[in-house]
Amino acid sequence: MVQGKDPGSGGVIFTRRNFLKGSGAAMAATAAVTQTAAQQPAAAATRVVSGAKEITLNVNGADHKVAVEPRTTLLEVLRDKLNLTGCKDLKDVYVDGADTVLVDGKATYAGVMLALQAEGKKIRTVESLRGDGQPDPVVTGFVKHDAMQCGFCTPGFVMAMRALLDKQPNPTLDEIREGLGGNICRCGTYDGITKCALELAKGGA
Repeated sequence: MVQGKDPGSGGVIFTRRNFLKGSGAAMAATAAVTQTAAQQPAAAATRVVSGAKEITLNVNGADHKVAVEPRTTLLEVLRDKLNLTGCKDLKDVYVDGADTVLVDGKATYAGVMLALQAEGKKIRTVESLRGDGQPDPVVTGFVKHDAMQCGFCTPGFVMAMRALLDKQPNPTLDEIREGLGGNICRCGTYDGITKCALELAKGGA
């Protein structure tokens, strides 16, 4: 059968062949539109944020000039540019405290702070607690009370405890729990960490 005029209705007669041809064309057009739409987010995702800017960060008492993009985090600068790897990177997980540093004396997640925001502030990492051959009392306290297992979270806990003791040299147990509440230990060494904090509080370290 071929397409032609219906003498009774004046309309067009559609054969099965013509129907299939039309359906195929429609499917091809739909696939092209879908493919284009799918490619757009991918193209957007691969765009690079340009416009690196040179800033000066004061880290552990020394000024460092670094070039950063607007999206660069403080954690990335510390680890990748300054080789201060005590603060840990858990990749897209910045709520366990492993990346804790001190910014103007306050315990801060380096992974959620942009490097640009840290300019003009005093930054301290766990490396600053080594001292001149004499480690910080928090460090020795952690060792004494075996307050670590795998050790991955330890630098963050040490920095959070240092911030707590700097602010409140003689904290109560509740204040210790609140001050360290932003840090998580998956190995469960909370007992040793708490004993360390209580002993340091009594000694005024």
